[in-house]
Amino acid sequence: MPVMNTPEKKKRLKEVALVFFKLGCFAFGGPAAHIAMMEQEIIRKRKWMSSEHFLDLMGATNIIPGPNSTEMTMHCGYERAGKAGLVVAGVCFIFPAVIITGLLAWFYTTYGDLPEVVPFLNGIKPAVLAIIAQAILKLGKKALKTVELTIMGILIAVLVLAGVHEITALLGAGIAGALYFTFKKKYFQKASVWTPVVWLPALLKTGVSGLTTSKLFFVFLKTGAVLYGSGYVLFAYLDAELVGRGWLTRSQLLDAIAAGQFTPGPVLSTATFIGYQLQGISGAFVATAGIFLPSFLFVLIIFPLIPKLRQYAVTGYFMDSVNVAAVAVMVAVLINLGMETMRDWQSVLIAGLSFLSVFILKKANPMWIVLGGSLLGYVLYRL
Repeated sequence: MPVMNTPEKKKRLKEVALVFFKLGCFAFGGPAAHIAMMEQEIIRKRKWMSSEHFLDLMGATNIIPGPNSTEMTMHCGYERAGKAGLVVAGVCFIFPAVIITGLLAWFYTTYGDLPEVVPFLNGIKPAVLAIIAQAILKLGKKALKTVELTIMGILIAVLVLAGVHEITALLGAGIAGALYFTFKKKYFQKASVWTPVVWLPALLKTGVSGLTTSKLFFVFLKTGAVLYGSGYVLFAYLDAELVGRGWLTRSQLLDAIAAGQFTPGPVLSTATFIGYQLQGISGAFVATAGIFLPSFLFVLIIFPLIPKLRQYAVTGYFMDSVNVAAVAVMVAVLINLGMETMRDWQSVLIAGLSFLSVFILKKANPMWIVLGGSLLGYVLYRL
């Protein structure tokens, strides 16, 4: 990164803050949708980096623990404005979700129920399908460099759809690609196409009794440090950590996860909701700090290493393969989300209008797609 003078640093930090705060306010739909919005905002609109480098960052994010889209904001902030940009981008992206989730937690503990937001969410889900599809096409053009990588991408998408864990598919693709392309370069420049795949994931569980602020912090710190993939596997971790210890009922945990999904930004803002339930404002603060802190540290450590990995053939092959696998995972997410979402005429209409706006009119900003989908959902599902 080039050395910047003080006025330039301030300008870039302000730009990073505004971009990621805006994304934090409108980034509904899960990690794939968040990354799709970042690709539009950062690559196509602002040209902060090349698509190839964005793919490298995305691939690296997918193979370290923590919330993928949140860590991508930190990578992009680091790229644009250095270490301070990493912190500013992460905080600004998380902040809207944390505040909204905190308000939902107050509403829940005060009135015993959550506000009715289902019609809005029903409209957002089909709308983000078009945003994800657009990002897949853009990133796929850069990632699918060879026939072998294309075949690998197809296989990874099929495996993920068949139930193979995302991180297993990504690491397996990276290892297989590194071995294959190294072997091909060394021995068979015109070798036939083959793609081995490695699989099998792992989980962890621990437990202690009692509840203090420090224990609450370390429970969420550990969760943030080992949570692979996306926030959607959060339930399994927190069920063991919180329900298993008797701190929450499973019904309360499900309500907390729902609150995290109601809000824009990372689903891990669920931690704010749970912390408030257990220990009020102080609990909300320590739970939020605990679950997001590892991501800041992981990105701080790994970001400077990514360009260096490109200097070596083997690690370059690994990154190319992981990048293809990351796009393949987005394809699998798109298919699964489409099957889950497209169940009535309202969702089909909203999805159709969103695809029309994105691929035919080619003028719609993802933020307006999300907002329009939510309003249409409210109207159509109230008919």
